[in-house]
Amino acid sequence: MTDIHRRRLLRVGAAMGGGAALAGLAPAWARAATSGHAPAAQPAPGAGVLTGPDIALTIDRAMVSVDGRMAHAATVNGLSPGPLIRLKEGQKVRLSVTNRLAEETSIHWHGLLVPFQMDGVPGVSFPGIKPGETFVYEFTVRQSGTYWYHSHSGLQEAEGLYGPIVIDPKEAEPAPFDREHVVVLADFSFTHPHQIFKRLKQQPGVFNFRKQTLGGLLAGRDQTARERLSWARMRMDPTDIADVTGAEMKFLVNGRGPADGWTGLFTPGERVRLRLVNAAAQMIFNVRLPGLKMTVVSADGQDVRPVEVDELQIGNAETYDVIVRPAEDRAYALVAEAVDRSGMGRGALAPRPGMSPAFPPLRERPLATMKDMGMDMGAHASGGGMDHAGMDHAAMGHDMAGMAAAPAPGMAPPRARGSDVMGEMNDMPGMSMAMRDPANALGLRLGPGVQAISPMPADRTGEAGQGLESVGHRVLVYRDLVALAPNADPRPPSRALDIRLTGNMERFMWGFDGRKFSEAVAPYAFERGERVRVTLINDTMMAHPIHLHGHFFELAHGPAGHAPRKHTVIVAPGGKVAWDFTAEAGDWAFHCHMIYHMHAGMFQVFSVRPLEGAAA
Repeated sequence: MTDIHRRRLLRVGAAMGGGAALAGLAPAWARAATSGHAPAAQPAPGAGVLTGPDIALTIDRAMVSVDGRMAHAATVNGLSPGPLIRLKEGQKVRLSVTNRLAEETSIHWHGLLVPFQMDGVPGVSFPGIKPGETFVYEFTVRQSGTYWYHSHSGLQEAEGLYGPIVIDPKEAEPAPFDREHVVVLADFSFTHPHQIFKRLKQQPGVFNFRKQTLGGLLAGRDQTARERLSWARMRMDPTDIADVTGAEMKFLVNGRGPADGWTGLFTPGERVRLRLVNAAAQMIFNVRLPGLKMTVVSADGQDVRPVEVDELQIGNAETYDVIVRPAEDRAYALVAEAVDRSGMGRGALAPRPGMSPAFPPLRERPLATMKDMGMDMGAHASGGGMDHAGMDHAAMGHDMAGMAAAPAPGMAPPRARGSDVMGEMNDMPGMSMAMRDPANALGLRLGPGVQAISPMPADRTGEAGQGLESVGHRVLVYRDLVALAPNADPRPPSRALDIRLTGNMERFMWGFDGRKFSEAVAPYAFERGERVRVTLINDTMMAHPIHLHGHFFELAHGPAGHAPRKHTVIVAPGGKVAWDFTAEAGDWAFHCHMIYHMHAGMFQVFSVRPLEGAAA
């Protein structure tokens, strides 16, 4: 969009009240359903959908309207979310990305298997796209499914620089449907992301306005007085579920705020495929359609055996495809509730434009527990299978014959520092000596970036997310997922690697193995083609959606030969997740997909050598 066109658009917007004039900035794929014309299963080229072997994208900034309020956004082809890119499995594609910003930019093709030089991470896989320059990404499409693209430069993704990708399979769709809607979930703030990050560094819990109160204590809704004193000594806040809350964020469905609303059309009895993408900078969402069952048929673009649920939790950068079959001639609410229940994104499925469903109220906000600190004292007190040494040997690879547990290559232990949390743990009954000094038992030392470590991390892949434990209906968990097709590489891992997710919530410091990226001694090193079991251990009280570029990994709990394949996985607070992967040549980003955590240091590189055969 040229400066002349932008100024003309703003003048028209001012004359018409702004919001109505700029509603057209939403891409056609995201607003077609509100026009009165039901879209086909595959929207036609030119209707806000980009297809073919040559695709041109221009990155710039523009004004957008969210719930009637004007805001600056980073855009792709003048849109936020950007245009839907629709490709075909097996095709070759050239994507020319032109930078009209005043600073460097980039595009990462999230979940796509591409040569590492095309992965789009400045300083890791390519030099970035300078102002006024064009970079051409070129690769062969090796997969099908629902994916997305976004900037990997600074905090541009939080400014709105993202969009969806749909890749149609070469063969027949294993989960047939009559109609589809791409549903991009996001968060948006009228405050610039750099200002948000600055405030997070300056004051812990700055956006959390739902702390415990005297009223909550008297009503028995929150912690007891004794629990509050205990947590206060540890300088932990059980209400700090999300760093940036609905007090600061609007939660969007296809670029539209809760007041704007988005509607997807259907004909009663149709099988409607919803391609869910969480493009949020910081928020995990709990998604449901009250009155409709969702049949999950794909996770992170990979087909899974159908599983019927009432609700699912979708972490930052994850995608899920679900099929719903609305039978009644009425509108159904599509609810994307923030994980901390500080707000929700609102959409609808309706047989006709203009129909509005009834939306449920926000549910009671969750509270973190001792289990979220990696201290499941109930299980320990009852014998619950806890290792008597206080260490989780399974996560360290000792349960796998022929595997050598390996520390993070090139990673030094965190620097020493005292910990109020460790002191509080020492006072707890039933703590073994190893549990009282887990840092020493693990060969780690606590540093300023490590507020605590989890002495008893648990595999929580069979649990619903925070606050969903007792909602009264079925919630998708990772252990429900089973790959539809056999796993491509059935070899067992030859070695194991533990990676600890560490942080200091008070100082807003985040990293891996006690170090932020700028302090890392060396990348994690792998040999091309080797099979490795990676166990992520969350030493923090916050869930982290962890993404590995350029790969799919198999969750280790899955059935032999059909373990679910993912590119991003939520590691629950105080929890652990193990997965196996086959190393592909190149340098690959590995990071938390909560962008403010990544920006604060929770980023590393998987370096796979030799590079021969890396180019596709």
